[in-house]
Amino acid sequence: MGDASNVETTDDYWGRDGLGQTILDALAASGKNLDTLTIDDLAPMDQFHPGGKEATVRLARLARLTPGLRVLDVGGGLGGPARTLTVEFGCHVTVVDLTESYVRAADELTARLGLGDRVTHKVGNALELPFDDGEFDAVWTQNSGMNIAAKELLYAGFYRVLRPGGLLALQEPMAGPVQPPIFPLMWARDAATSFLRTPVEMRALIEPAGFRTRAWDDVTADVARPGAASPAPILPQLLMGDELTAITHAQQRNRDEGRIVMVQAVFDRP
Repeated sequence: MGDASNVETTDDYWGRDGLGQTILDALAASGKNLDTLTIDDLAPMDQFHPGGKEATVRLARLARLTPGLRVLDVGGGLGGPARTLTVEFGCHVTVVDLTESYVRAADELTARLGLGDRVTHKVGNALELPFDDGEFDAVWTQNSGMNIAAKELLYAGFYRVLRPGGLLALQEPMAGPVQPPIFPLMWARDAATSFLRTPVEMRALIEPAGFRTRAWDDVTADVARPGAASPAPILPQLLMGDELTAITHAQQRNRDEGRIVMVQAVFDRP
């Protein structure tokens, strides 16, 4: 997450101290053994995006990820997707996120699962990726670009850190046919920090950066269907507080009225 013009605002919006311990305490209270936690135990807490772990696995299969790939997860938050890519798909994942409290919590959870040798968490700005050219086989980004206005710069950075033949896998909310969206959103209280583009506009940004579309799926209905995974209630309540009721109501209207759609897509870097 993050834009050069509003890094501090974004960090302030998402930052929460003690998040890792709060999650562990909630798991312990629910009867989980903290010494034998699995990614499925954590999934209701650390897959903080529509569709939850099921959506993460769907995107990984769409991208045809294979063991041994070096993956950069941009805006990876609490690390749920990264740990899933490691445990279920055999990838080595580096996670970069703007919010320090998320990175601390993610590192704590990764260590708790004994995955510290395969998943690394770093604080960093998505627009200033601190990695070498061609360092990664895949860039992964799941619901992390909504606060970023400079999307051309974002995708140019993804292209730079990918090796030739690498891939970009993304899940992203985008502007639907009915506008504007209704606020507050999970990631923004108003339009000042929300920068959604339509699917047509997004492809017109990503492809000129050098990418070739392999797959493009509208998954709005999939992530919203009854029974689709969602974060445990404690996490949205902790992060959003008293605003959660208004956010939930707005989210329902945005989906039902076609104001926001959800896309999963995979691109090749030729």
